[in-house]
Amino acid sequence: MQKVNLSTVSEFVFVGLSDAPEICLLLFVLFLLIYLATVAGNILLLIAISTDSHLHSPMYFFLGNLSLLDLLCPTITIPKMLGALLLEHKEISFSGCLFQHFSLIAVVGTEIYLLTVMAYDRYVAVCHPLRYPSIMSTKLCAQLALGTWATGLLNSLLHTSLVFTLSFCGPNKIQQYYCDIPPMLALSCSSTHSRELVILVVAGVMGSSACVVTVVSYIYIFLEILARNSPGIWHKAFSTCGSHLTVVCLFYGTTICTYVRPSFTYSPRWGRVVSMLYGMLTPLLNPIIYSLRNKGVKRALKRVISQV
Repeated sequence: MQKVNLSTVSEFVFVGLSDAPEICLLLFVLFLLIYLATVAGNILLLIAISTDSHLHSPMYFFLGNLSLLDLLCPTITIPKMLGALLLEHKEISFSGCLFQHFSLIAVVGTEIYLLTVMAYDRYVAVCHPLRYPSIMSTKLCAQLALGTWATGLLNSLLHTSLVFTLSFCGPNKIQQYYCDIPPMLALSCSSTHSRELVILVVAGVMGSSACVVTVVSYIYIFLEILARNSPGIWHKAFSTCGSHLTVVCLFYGTTICTYVRPSFTYSPRWGRVVSMLYGMLTPLLNPIIYSLRNKGVKRALKRVISQV
């Protein structure tokens, strides 16, 4: 008989973080405050970068893109989770789940390559400071930014098509607070081995290539610092690259733990914890990390806040 992938599940149900009403209310307040702080921090950073002429450089152009991604990432998942906590409305339609999955994977993939581009930008700034304006031209920056967004969208299109063309004909409870790859694969009633392999290979190639470029960039930066051996060079280099390196370690660590592993190793509880780290904590911390380490950003943010 010819196999036809037909989904008989019209909606999915998210498994709540807690069933106790008092815990749900506490979690609602906590996550609402985190979400509002994330939105406020990234919007302020975007306004500061766009309105301060001193911040119109390649580094801050990419930082503005990062802030936009950090706005989108929690906005895709947290409002639905807040509704489930407060109103107990835990259902999501099949098409809604597909759209949420596509949007989130696109944002995550774009951020991985954007952080890689930012590592290359720091390499040029440290190793070729005199040629930096000519190398990191406006045209190249626009092409790099457009390339990261296009790559993220194409990667998400591939993953979403692999997951949502499976058959879903049995349980519809998602062991997560949003539609993610591992819990969706666990719900499918058709064989997922070949698709898991493709997802692992694509995620592995994508993640490893981004990691290689980032690591090589920082190796050259480190060698350049050793070669110069001038007073204050370590402090200057750390102020230039420290924020980005911190964000890279936090984001890469959590996303690799989530996606680059077989589905049989997936633990719902551990998956929720890790996803909260890159889905909530990282977008909240990124504006803080870059603001604390950068005098120009702090000065621009103070000006924006005083005007507000």
